[in-house]
Amino acid sequence: MFWRRKKIGVALGGGGARGMAHIGVLRVLEREGIPIDIISGTSIGALVGACYASGLDSFDLERRVDEFLNTPDFQNSAFRKIREIQKSKKLSFTQKVQAFFKNQFILTYAMFRAGILQYEDFQAMVDFFVPDIKIEECKLPFRAVAADLASGEAVVLSEGSLRKAVMASCAVPAAVPPVELDGRLLCDGGIVHLVPTTVARAEGAEFVIAVSVNPNISSSEEFWSAMDIYVRSTEIMCYHLEKCRLEKADVVIHPKVGDLHWTDFTQARDLVEFGITATEEKMGEIRRALPLVRRLFSQQRKEKDQGHEVKKAA
Repeated sequence: MFWRRKKIGVALGGGGARGMAHIGVLRVLEREGIPIDIISGTSIGALVGACYASGLDSFDLERRVDEFLNTPDFQNSAFRKIREIQKSKKLSFTQKVQAFFKNQFILTYAMFRAGILQYEDFQAMVDFFVPDIKIEECKLPFRAVAADLASGEAVVLSEGSLRKAVMASCAVPAAVPPVELDGRLLCDGGIVHLVPTTVARAEGAEFVIAVSVNPNISSSEEFWSAMDIYVRSTEIMCYHLEKCRLEKADVVIHPKVGDLHWTDFTQARDLVEFGITATEEKMGEIRRALPLVRRLFSQQRKEKDQGHEVKKAA
C-alpha cells in the first residue's frame, strides 16, 4: 500500500512580545521531527515565521532575540515608552502625576503621526531579524497576513520583499505606521486573521497546527477611563474572532503567557519555555493524528541510534 503523509501547516498568531513563545513551539516540532510544509503568520507570528522559513532554526532565533534586546535600537524604542503607559496604571499618586506628563507627550505625538514608532525605527528592527530576500526565495513556503485599510480585506502576501511583507503584517495600528505596498495601505494582519489558520489551509495544508499567544479573556483590571474601556472592548472582540479562526485548526497550542503586555520583551526567555511546555503537552495529540509521521520519525530515530552505536564500536 502507498502511504502519503499529510501536508502540515503551522499558523503563528499575533500578540507582540508574547510571540516569543512561538520559538519554543518550533523548537519542540524540530526536536520531535515534525515536518513543516507551510508557515503562515500574522504580526509577530509573521516575523518569527519569516525568520524560520528563511532558514533560521529556533536556537538561531533565540540568539537573535537576546542580541536585539541589548541593542540601542531596542533600548531607545517606543516599545519601552508604550510599556510605560501601561505600567502607569499601577503607580502611586505621585508617580502617576510624573508619568502623566510623559504619557501625554507620547499620546499627543501619536495624534500628529501615523504611529508612535517611527517607520525607520521599526524598519531597523525588522531588518535585524529578517534577511533581505524575496518570499519566493524562502526555504519553506511562507505567507504573511496583513489588512488593507481601504478595503478592509485580508491580504495574503506570497511574493515580493520578505521584509516588506513582515513590516506590513506587524504594523500595529497607532503604534506603527501602515505600509504602502502595490498601491495598498496595509497594517497589522491581526485585525482580520489573529491566527491565520484558514490561510495555511488555503495554501494546501491538510493538517494545521495553530499557535495562539494571547492571554485568557478574563481580566482583574479596573476600567475607569474611556481609553481603558475602548482597549478592553477591542480585546474581547479579538478574542471571539480568534476563537472562530482556531476552530479551523487540527491542533491548537496555547502557551500560558499570563497577562503579559504585548510590548514587554523582557520576558523573552520565559516565553520560549512557555512555548516548549505547551507544545510538549500537545505532542501526544499530534502524533496520534499523524501516524505516518510517527512511523517515519521512529525510523529516523532508530537509524540515528544505530549510527551512534557504530561510532561507539569504532
